[in-house]
Amino acid sequence: MKAPVFKGVGKPLVIETVPDPTPGEGQVVLEVARCGICGTDLHMTDGHAQTFPDNCVIGHEFAGEVVAVGKGVSKFKTGDRVAALAVVGCGHCANCLAGETMWCDSGLIGSLGGYGQYAVAHAHAAIKLPTVLSQEDGALIEPLAVALHGVTLAQMQPGARVLVQGAGPIGLGCVFWARHVGAGRIAVTSRSRRCESIAMEMGATAFVQSSEHLEQDVNAALGGPPDVVFECVGVPGQIAQAVNLVRPRGTVMLLGNCMVPDTFVPAAAMFKQVRLQGSMVYNVAEFATVADVLASGKVEPRAMVTDIVGYDQLPEMFESLRKPTSQCKVVINPRA
Repeated sequence: MKAPVFKGVGKPLVIETVPDPTPGEGQVVLEVARCGICGTDLHMTDGHAQTFPDNCVIGHEFAGEVVAVGKGVSKFKTGDRVAALAVVGCGHCANCLAGETMWCDSGLIGSLGGYGQYAVAHAHAAIKLPTVLSQEDGALIEPLAVALHGVTLAQMQPGARVLVQGAGPIGLGCVFWARHVGAGRIAVTSRSRRCESIAMEMGATAFVQSSEHLEQDVNAALGGPPDVVFECVGVPGQIAQAVNLVRPRGTVMLLGNCMVPDTFVPAAAMFKQVRLQGSMVYNVAEFATVADVLASGKVEPRAMVTDIVGYDQLPEMFESLRKPTSQCKVVINPRA
């Protein structure tokens, strides 16, 4: 098969011919139809923190059709359309059996290979796509599940004032789910207005461009300080900003994947008795919930997809996403 191969930090992806994957016990092989480019893919190929190994095929937001079934798999058959979880676990411990693969007793066991024309999925960490959903929808389930998990952990009350820092796919997903669970006013803040229209389509009531008057502008947009702030940027300084903006005894949810050291004044959170809550991935039930909600007709997240690229465009597009861009979610079509 053909696949984009990560050759090392500072080098573009290279389209190569690599061996087709074969399914092990409990696995299936998917002919990948779509795979999203995730911010984590960019973070883990830039050399600033944990980095993917050289000569691997990355990608974890993928959906496709089953073309081979491994031993012991009864959940799927050839021809099924499937979306795969990014964190698969061992599949045998108590946490994995409960659908909590992120907390596998063996540690974090992730899934890669989604950029390729074929990829392995683990039967216990994958779902069958509802018939009304496209394969492109299937590639959106993973980032939307990340956002759903964060909104669930926030335990917000109906009518809560919500601020989302960042208008990327995870931030926009938080807007979607906050609206879905009954939030009141929802404001999104970002350095640029490039995704303003998408944020409003996803359920935001206001879009606030970052400025020296941010606190005043946010409070005006929400009718008071936010009850919950979702930090979805993942760069130094965002936690401190969130703590400053949230109301006393409010909640700050950490979904931004900041992989470099950051600092803030702990007393600022202590004096306001702020709850700082990390949010990591999702469980199998949440992953399935995303598919069910999309299948019910809540398809606003489709607006996040701003481009679909084939292999001829992918290396250049991948590098361009490291800089400020007008793109939101770029999706790969390995057969284009």
